[in-house]
Amino acid sequence: MLFMADTQQADEQTETGADAAARTRTDKRAGKQADRLAKQIRAFAAAHGGSAEGQLAHIGRGRTRIALVGADGEWGNLVADTFGSAQDAAGKAGLTLHDDFDGDLAAKVRTGRYEWSRMAGIQVGGPANG
Repeated sequence: MLFMADTQQADEQTETGADAAARTRTDKRAGKQADRLAKQIRAFAAAHGGSAEGQLAHIGRGRTRIALVGADGEWGNLVADTFGSAQDAAGKAGLTLHDDFDGDLAAKVRTGRYEWSRMAGIQVGGPANG
């Protein structure tokens, strides 16, 4: 009986070691993604007035959208595999985050003819989709 208990403990330690290795691989992958996203956020900010603000939103299947608004009003989105990666990327890039995409942040977005035709074109007689 003592032998079986020792074997069970060894198996539990092996599983814990395997879990730790998998966690380490996942953490490394998340870290690399956060670095890549931070680089993209910084590039977006540099191209659009030198700074950017953003908001993080869950979009399903554990993924997170990083909505960006540049100082010049241009906007864009990035997607992170996890909320943690999105937060890490925003922090590394120095992105000012808002809780919601409304009010002050939404007022900074500059939309053009394309966006207006896509948002309301069908309803107000704009060009048809297709």
